[in-house]
Amino acid sequence: MERALARRTLLAGAAAAGAGTVWAGAGNAVADGGRGAVERTAVAAETARVERALIELRRDLHRHPEAPGQERRTAAVVARELRAAGLAVTTGVGGHGVVGVLRGSWPGRTVAYRADMDAVPPTDIVGTGPAPAHVCGHDVHTAVGIGVARVLARLRRSLSGTAVFVFQPAEEALSGARALIDAGVLERLGIEEIHALHCGPFPVGRFVGTAGYGMPGQDKAEVTLSGPDARDAVRRLAAEIGALATVAAPRTPEDLERLVADAQTPDGPLARFVAVRATAQEVTAQGATAQEATVKVSCRCWPPERYAQVREDIRRVAVPYAGAGVRFPAEPFPAMICPEYDARLLARHLRRTLGRDTVTELRAAFPPFSGEDFALYLDRVPGTYTFLGVRPPGGSITASYPHFPDFSPDERAIGIGVRAMAGWIAERTHRGQSPTGGSGSGVRGD
Repeated sequence: MERALARRTLLAGAAAAGAGTVWAGAGNAVADGGRGAVERTAVAAETARVERALIELRRDLHRHPEAPGQERRTAAVVARELRAAGLAVTTGVGGHGVVGVLRGSWPGRTVAYRADMDAVPPTDIVGTGPAPAHVCGHDVHTAVGIGVARVLARLRRSLSGTAVFVFQPAEEALSGARALIDAGVLERLGIEEIHALHCGPFPVGRFVGTAGYGMPGQDKAEVTLSGPDARDAVRRLAAEIGALATVAAPRTPEDLERLVADAQTPDGPLARFVAVRATAQEVTAQGATAQEATVKVSCRCWPPERYAQVREDIRRVAVPYAGAGVRFPAEPFPAMICPEYDARLLARHLRRTLGRDTVTELRAAFPPFSGEDFALYLDRVPGTYTFLGVRPPGGSITASYPHFPDFSPDERAIGIGVRAMAGWIAERTHRGQSPTGGSGSGVRGD
């Protein structure tokens, strides 16, 4: 009820949001007066036809990583590919965002697919790095998104409704989704739901659903100490705040393996957690005897309601220190929580089209050390967020765990992701399937 009311309010206010972006291709699907459905075998055939080119495209993007907010070349490549496929394309959305609109030949619903484009900044690479790098799989995400658009464009005569492809900048900075939403991407195009994949440390060919779970949000705090011993006290305080964590950052491949297993364990160690990073900042002299120093705190929790208690815990730990001042610059960034109903619909679709053993489910928020601004879309419309397994057989987990410097996904995942999502988007745009239930399917069997 609250989501529906919020959506109506947003739609009513869209006209007052102000001009800015001219949306290409917005509008309803062409009504031919029939019942369109994309054939499952056609999706498979078209995916096979483009798979090699998509792998080459991913390799090109990988060689030209661009930091959050600087995705000029990537956006140009995306726009070129979407236009070549026959989509109506709008560029410069919320920065370097690109939106492609594909209208099917039959009436139906408007459904979006989101792919993030930016690379990981050097400071966010495990152990740090010399430059931005695609060690989170966004080059794979972009290739999959372009592949889904190309496959469905080839099958447009059978496609119902409208498929919208949202290529988002600045996900790593947790700012790109907000910029696209503020630009009106959801309301102006009448998007009814939105879907995404993300590379994950699971076997290639496996999808991991997030029904009722997702990824944690983030809270930040600054604790300032003053006084003659601030230089030493700030280090002790940082250690005490860090000790509030219930889960430690992984340091070895064995730690990562344990995290992946825990995330799939019902009522396991990650069912409730606090992950904290507290860093003591340089001391600045304020006078002959007075000094000032700061602890910067970043915190991720699950469930999201724990943030209130963690804030109290930070205040409690800081109070005994002389001259302590605690500040929380903003409300916590929201957690991404995926609707159970939609995620289970997708799981059934994938099992039906790709095989019974292709899908497992998370039983906790994962991973505990990263956020995802896809949360902001899901706060407004239903959708799904699913991990795409990219771990090659026998490969080290660090080669498939985002942000590790040796991240090297199995490129076969690109075709697998395209086949899965092309069929899923076709099903969701079909008039016979609604976000609150219904028996119709937009993908016909073999």
